[in-house]
Amino acid sequence: METIYDWVTIALFAGLIVLFLQRSTAEEPSDRMIEYLPPAIGCALGNYLGNHDQHILAVLVIAAVPVYTWFVLKPFAR
Repeated sequence: METIYDWVTIALFAGLIVLFLQRSTAEEPSDRMIEYLPPAIGCALGNYLGNHDQHILAVLVIAAVPVYTWFVLKPFAR
């Protein structure tokens, strides 16, 4: 936990985990597990790029994670 990328991606990933756990305990889960893969990979890739001085790409990838989560997983629509 040395860079801002570490902190931001861990926070996004933690939110993704909470959403997954909350949805998986429902009587009829509405999401498929595969839908959580792109934002999880986005967190890892954004952190990697940020830690290797690819700041613009890192910010774009990290910004895509909440956008994907908002439009695909719809955390507040239920």
